[in-house]
Order: sequence, then C-alpha cells, then structure tokens
Amino acid sequence: MLRMGDTSRDPVDHHRTTQPRAGESMKSGAKTPALFFMAAAVVAFVVCLASFAERAVGVGIGATVVALLATGAGFAWLGMESRRIRQVERDVETTHHGGTD
Repeated sequence: MLRMGDTSRDPVDHHRTTQPRAGESMKSGAKTPALFFMAAAVVAFVVCLASFAERAVGVGIGATVVALLATGAGFAWLGMESRRIRQVERDVETTHHGGTD
C-alpha cells in the first residue's frame, strides 16, 4: 500500500522507483535545517567578502566565523541524516530479506 504524506521516519522510496534515494529531499524534510545552515553560510560569506572589500575588518572576521560555523553545522547535519538513512535502508533490507545477503 502506497502511503503519502509525512514519511520522515523512512525517507527511502521503496515502491515507486528503482533509485530509492530519488526525491529524498522532497519526501523527507529532515535535511531542511542543514539547507538553512548552508544558506546562512553563503550569506555570511558574501557579507565577509563585502566587508573586507570595504576595509571593515572586524565585521569581515565576524562574518567569516559565522560562515565557518554555519558550514560546519550544515555538513554535520547532512552527515547525521545520511547515516540515519543508510541505517533505515539496512533495516528495511534485513526486514524484507530475512537477514540474509
């Protein structure tokens, strides 16, 4: 039975495609905070470049720190979600194939 709606617990599309991770970002909103962190990092980087161009070194350094922290947080979130999705895939394979490879 196909189920639509919020399926963030199981972001893998098992029924509609041969590529189970296709549309993963659309089906599961769990990666949304990481995308916001990355967007904030890009904005902070642009502010950093503009500040250094205007010789506002203090603002530039602050924007650099924010950009680096936001980038690190975004990548950490994406890594955490990728590990969770791989675990869900392993659990589904074990459940559906009886644990044999």
